[in-house]
Amino acid sequence: MTIDARKIRLIMALRRSGVTDTKVLAAIERIPREMFVPASFLDQAWEDTALPIDLGQTISQPLVVALMTQALEVTDRHRVLEVGTGSGYQAAVLSRLCRRLYSIERLRPLLSEAEKRFHALRLHNITTRHGDGTRGWPEAAPFHRIMVTAAGGLEPPKDLTEQLAVGGVMVIPLAAGNYGDQRVVRIRRTDHGFDREDLWPVRFVPLLSDTPPDDAPRADPA
Repeated sequence: MTIDARKIRLIMALRRSGVTDTKVLAAIERIPREMFVPASFLDQAWEDTALPIDLGQTISQPLVVALMTQALEVTDRHRVLEVGTGSGYQAAVLSRLCRRLYSIERLRPLLSEAEKRFHALRLHNITTRHGDGTRGWPEAAPFHRIMVTAAGGLEPPKDLTEQLAVGGVMVIPLAAGNYGDQRVVRIRRTDHGFDREDLWPVRFVPLLSDTPPDDAPRADPA
């Protein structure tokens, strides 16, 4: 099956699974997912499954990327913060929808590879940083939208909620109470505080606050 046929099959599957935003579907279709997966998994690039990448991380299942992007309600007027660049795939999708994307990654080797992909795809509205994503990006705040692609605790990091503009939306996986359970949560900042809406169960790598040294040993993908 050709890449185009696999892509069409995936887009149809996303529609059946509740992805109704045509702009999100178009962004998924335009971003070549095969550029973001290891060579050994190229034959699965357009399958609706998460795949391992370097340093024990993963590239998320396309359905999860699409649903979280749809939940974020992004427009071309928005400044968006992404916490957890990873392979760069989620960032690339968001970049097709927003005005400016700021993306933070704690693992420098992953960030370097993602930056090469952004350059190759001419995604010039993405600004990146190596650092602790739980602290956000204070000098670029406030953000209209914040996307977190790793699982936090019972509550989102305070620095991130403080950097969300009034009227803004954050989408983040959080612990759901029982050991190991996680749910995607949508948080809206209002004039009076924050409204929280639980969306669906997920499984993400944990949101960590440290930045390991650049010469840390390379872990095998999980």
